[in-house]
Amino acid sequence: MGGYIMTEQVPLLRVKNLTKIFGGVTAVSNMDFDLPEGNLLGVIGPNGSGKTTLVNLITGFVKPTAGRIEFRGKEITGWPPYKVVGEGISRTFQMVRPFYQLPAFKNLIVPLYSPRVKKLAGGKYGNRDAVALDLLEEVGFERDAYVSYKKAGALPQGYLKRLELAKSMALRPDLIILDELFSGLSLAEVASIVPIIEKLKTKGKTIIMIEHRLKELFRIADRVMVLNYGRKIAEGRAAEVMESPDVKEAYLGSEGE
Repeated sequence: MGGYIMTEQVPLLRVKNLTKIFGGVTAVSNMDFDLPEGNLLGVIGPNGSGKTTLVNLITGFVKPTAGRIEFRGKEITGWPPYKVVGEGISRTFQMVRPFYQLPAFKNLIVPLYSPRVKKLAGGKYGNRDAVALDLLEEVGFERDAYVSYKKAGALPQGYLKRLELAKSMALRPDLIILDELFSGLSLAEVASIVPIIEKLKTKGKTIIMIEHRLKELFRIADRVMVLNYGRKIAEGRAAEVMESPDVKEAYLGSEGE
């Protein structure tokens, strides 16, 4: 007799029992989650809850003590950052560190020369300056203004954060991890960046956002995961998660707003 065999759809990213211990401190403990393709996962929690360590583990900047990381069904646990990027995962950093003496658009030349971009472009880089300027326009640099040609060191924080986002986009990733992209920005600056992230979602990009700006994050996140003391204490839709007694306790007296 014939029949259909149901097969489980492989998530874009799967984290299983991920643990990181620094000395005697457990920064991430038995972390489990799946991230389907095209979803935006918000990761929140008080300071010191393990959010950035989790990102560093996924992107290869820190090697796990235990556990497993899979991307498109392939194990990437402990891979160095350049291999993780080559597989299709890019990230931003909390502390922006551009090439301060280079014009803003020239900061994108390094990722645009990456082996991943060359491979995806069929071995042809094309006019990288033009691609760089197009990317900066996508993240809110005015096309006809001089700002794209200014040295990165002369740019205000809002533009530096946009530049950081453009650098991660330049790698043509399948998964973008944004580590506190909104920190240090005004409400108006955050409001102008949210549509850029929404546009990335419509293009099918999968996104992880670590944020303390909860109101803005909840507007665009499909799911929210809450960490505290290195453990996942809740996961689900934002409204449901924030009703959890464990989450309320974790945020008591913190910046959960």
